[in-house]
Amino acid sequence: MSEAHSHEEIKKHVRTYVVIFVALLVGTFVTVWLRSIHFSNFAVTVAIALCVATIKAALVAGFFMHLISERKAIYATLATTVFFFAAMMYLTVWARVQVPRGSEYLPRKEVPYPAERGGAF
Repeated sequence: MSEAHSHEEIKKHVRTYVVIFVALLVGTFVTVWLRSIHFSNFAVTVAIALCVATIKAALVAGFFMHLISERKAIYATLATTVFFFAAMMYLTVWARVQVPRGSEYLPRKEVPYPAERGGAF
C-alpha cells in the first residue's frame, strides 16, 4: 500500500469529511432557526442568511469539491475575473461620455407591434 493511501491517511480524510458534514448540518439548522426569528429590518435578515449560505457554500466548494488544495488555479481564475470585471466597468464608464448631455430616458406607455409599424406580420 502506498504512503498516500495508508490507513491513517484515509482515517484523517474521513474524519475531515465527517466534521464538514456536521458543520453543514449545523448551518442548515441555523438557517431554519433564523427563519423563525423576526428581525426589525429585512436587510439584516438577508445579510445573516447570505452569510450562513456563503459559509456553507465555501465548505462544500473547498472540501467536497477539493478546491482548497487548488490554490494556484483558483487565484489565477480569480485574477482573470477581476481583470475582465474591471475592464468591463472601465468600458461602461468610458461609454457614458458618448451620451449627449441633457438627454434623459423617456419610457413609452405602449409598445407598438410590428403590424402597427407597417411590418410584414
